[in-house]
Amino acid sequence: MKKKFSKPVLILLAVVAAVGIWIALGGIKTFQIMGMAAQYADMPQPVEAVTSLVAEEEVWVPAIKAVGSTAAVQGVMVSTDQPGIVTKIAFESGQSVKAGDLLVQLDVSQEEAQARSAQAQQKLAALNLQRQQNLIKSRVSAQSELDTAQAEYDQATARVLEVKSQMDKKTIRAPFSGVIGIRMVNLGQYMQSGGEVASLQAQDPIYVNFYVPQQNLGLIAAGQKVEVQADGLPDADFHGTINAVDSVVDEATRNVRIQATLPNPKGLLRPGMFVNVEVPQDAEASHVVVPLTSIQFAPYGDTVFIVEDMTDPKGKSYRGVRQQVVKIGETRGDRVSLLSGVRPGEEVVTSGGFKLRQGAAVQINNSILPENSETPNPEDT
Repeated sequence: MKKKFSKPVLILLAVVAAVGIWIALGGIKTFQIMGMAAQYADMPQPVEAVTSLVAEEEVWVPAIKAVGSTAAVQGVMVSTDQPGIVTKIAFESGQSVKAGDLLVQLDVSQEEAQARSAQAQQKLAALNLQRQQNLIKSRVSAQSELDTAQAEYDQATARVLEVKSQMDKKTIRAPFSGVIGIRMVNLGQYMQSGGEVASLQAQDPIYVNFYVPQQNLGLIAAGQKVEVQADGLPDADFHGTINAVDSVVDEATRNVRIQATLPNPKGLLRPGMFVNVEVPQDAEASHVVVPLTSIQFAPYGDTVFIVEDMTDPKGKSYRGVRQQVVKIGETRGDRVSLLSGVRPGEEVVTSGGFKLRQGAAVQINNSILPENSETPNPEDT
């Protein structure tokens, strides 16, 4: 007679069998992993090819660097005061002019006629005044008639000056010496009051305006020397002097505006140009200097890899790297000064650091080195 099992017993047996299978599979996988770990433990550590440089200490004159723009010491948009038709243009675009030179003449034919009429009235008033003065001496005329003649003469004289002023306002002259821009008027054109004629800029000397953070305010003062370089003029260095430090700090940026004056006899600097400004400081400082490519920038701190002799877990020596946190100072071209973290004489990885980790084995290959110049000249600039 066959023995029958209840349904709960069958389910329990199935669960026990499944658990046994999983335990067996887990044991097999564990032995496989342990075998692979043992196999890889015996494999040699991969060696990464990098370039390196022995860090050296150099004396740098610190400088405050900023980005600025040029501005004319004197610069205006020459415009008309009175409306009228252009009858003469006495300048060419880009021409150098002197203070008082005629630029544009508007039609003054009506004012000239008014001037002749006013001069005739002035002449008649002068004769009447002289006549009354003679009569008052002879006690023939009353004092009131002399006063009336004097007032008529003064009014005629004022009218002559008024007409002359109107004519002068239609004669547009250079208010100061400088370089005139592109003309914006044509012969025969009717100009409204305030119509633009051309830009006039005095370019020698020239201002350079730049901003420095408020923490550097104690290092900036009027009379300090500045060095300026401009994009597009790589071979030209300009030297000037700080003439003013703004009396307020910008509340939005906490920066202070500085103004320097530079000689510009050849007119190479134009108002509105972008320039790089350096304010050298008096004190010299010694810093460890490495190529900028040595730095691994990260949010938690900047680091470099230092090449050292190391020992693996089996006691075998090899050339490896130690990751070191550094504090970055001033940057000059392809080079950067380190305020802390690296000592002179230590060998620093200059390229290939992105593929390294703490304790990684390296092989030095300096056949091709990264740029390491204070004045780089990239081809695509």
